[in-house]
Parts: sequence; C-alpha cells; structure tokens
Amino acid sequence: MIFLSISTVAALGVTIGLIAVMIGFNIIINNHVKKQEKVKVSTIILYLVDVIMLLGFLALILYLFGYDYETELANIWNNLDTGIANKFGAIVGTGLTAFIAMFIVKAANMLLKRTSSKDHFNRKRVQTIIKVTGSIIKYIVYVIALLVILSLWDVNVMPALASLGILGIIVGMGTQSLIKDFIAGFFIVFEHHFDVGDIVEINGWKGEVIDIGLKSTKVKNWKQDIKIFSNGSIDDAINYSLSPSTAIIDFGIAYKEDIQKTIDILKAELPKYREMFAEIIEDPMVLGVTELANSSVNLRVIIRTETEKHYAIERAIRQGIKEILDKNNIEIPFPQVVVHKPEE
Repeated sequence: MIFLSISTVAALGVTIGLIAVMIGFNIIINNHVKKQEKVKVSTIILYLVDVIMLLGFLALILYLFGYDYETELANIWNNLDTGIANKFGAIVGTGLTAFIAMFIVKAANMLLKRTSSKDHFNRKRVQTIIKVTGSIIKYIVYVIALLVILSLWDVNVMPALASLGILGIIVGMGTQSLIKDFIAGFFIVFEHHFDVGDIVEINGWKGEVIDIGLKSTKVKNWKQDIKIFSNGSIDDAINYSLSPSTAIIDFGIAYKEDIQKTIDILKAELPKYREMFAEIIEDPMVLGVTELANSSVNLRVIIRTETEKHYAIERAIRQGIKEILDKNNIEIPFPQVVVHKPEE
C-alpha cells in the first residue's frame, strides 16, 4: 500500500488550489471578453497577467515537488555557459509547449464559436453542447501540457500521477452522488432531453427550465418559485415543449336546445378566433356531445395552440362560447332542485 507523506499531500493540495485559481481567473477573462465587441487594451493586459500567473504557478508547483531552485541557480551561475546550454532545451520546450497548448485551446474555441454562429434547428442545444465541449478540451490540454513541462525539467511525474490516482479514488468514493449527477448531466445535454426555455415536469414539479448544468437543473414554475434538481435525481421528466398544446373547453346546454344547431353555430363562429389569437395554430374543433349530465347536455371544443399557450386560450374561448350562446338564445343551464310539497 502506498502512503503519502505530509509534504506530498500538502503539495497536492496547493497544486489543486492553484489550478482552481487559474480556472476561476480564466472564467473571469472569458466573461470579460464576451462583453466586448472588439479587442481592447484591457483584454490584452488580462491575457498577459494570465500567462504570468501560469508561469508563476508552474514555478511554484515545481518547487513543491522538489525542484531545487537555489542549487540550480548556483550551478547555472558557476557554470553559466554549461548551465544555459544544458537547460536551453528545457527552456525552449517549456515555451513551445505552453504556446502549443494555448494555440490548441484558442483554435478549438474559434472552431466551436464558428460552429455556434451557423443556423441550427435547435440553437439552444448547440450552444449548451459547445460550452461543455470547450471546457473539456481546455482542461485536458492544460493538464497534458503541465505534465510535459514537468518532464522537461526532470521532475518525476510518476509519483505525482500515482498520488493523484489514489486521491482520485478516495474523492470518488466520497462523491459518488456528485459523479452520478455529472454523468446524468452529460446525458441530459447530449441526448437532448430538454433545453433552457423548455416547459417540463420533473418529479411532479412543472415549470420552465432556466438553467442546465452538469450537476443540477433549475426549473421555475408559474408562481416564479425556482426548484433545483440534482441531475442524478431526475427519474421522471415530461417535456411539454416537444409538441403543441391542446386547449379543452367543456360546456353544457339545456336539454330542450337543438344540439346540431348549436354545433353548426359554433363551427361557424369559433374559427374567427384564430385570427384574433396568434397562439392558435389550427381552427377550433367541436367534437360533439361528451356527457348527458343531470341538468345539461355537455359538449366539448378542442383547440391546438403553441406550446403551453392553451391556458389563456381556454379562458378566452369559454368567454366567447358564452357570448355566442347568449347571442343565439341558447340556454346554458344551471343545477336546479325541484321541491314537491306534499298535499295536506
């Protein structure tokens, strides 16, 4: 069994912290660049600071893993010509590796940006996939570049890799639910279960998807309440945005009224509402009698609408049906109770 020394654990902790700082700083830079229409001096300064921080953190990581700067500088000073000649390859290799890594990341971002600028059937999904893909490429390239640079400076990266592997196993055992959320998040994005802006019902909670991450999904209902779901906990999901909605209006007329006459009147009048409401995508359909109730003959009208626009249409059509029936003297009954008084 491999035991980690205190110094190795501390070095790993500091290294992970420095990587987190670099990731956070790069996120700040990317957000700053997105807000600008063209490159400004402030952007160039931020990139220079980013490179300086990267080199500084790299030097600190080398020191933490046992690189002796004092001895190395003394050797270089005492044997300047020989020292420079011996380390010239490492210096050039470090610069070249850093340049290639940044070039690959920038080229990938440009390619992904060009792809996202094209017209797509579902632009929201494309943007989500491109964002996730760009982040994965960047982190993989930077980690590989870091290992290559450490090798160029004669730093044995195998103990570090072994330590990171053991640390990864330990962390993985304690964060199984987190890994489950990440995997579920990938499948949600790449299998197109739903996108930002879709109306969904997740585990009984219905609302609009306002954010999708690898770990969690946020859904806002009609009361503006926001519920956050861990992606791994999403067992039952309905996406209402994949197809149009249907407005259903049930109403009753008196038994004495002519049913066919009522249906003909509604078929003639209701199509006018399609011109009044852009949300209606098909002419209203009068299905006919659905129930012979105690005090009324119930009829049904259905209307195909844009996704989740049927609620307002139902309210408007109910009012319209009431006005049409009143205009044509068709009675809408209400429950009545007949009381028989016994004869004395």
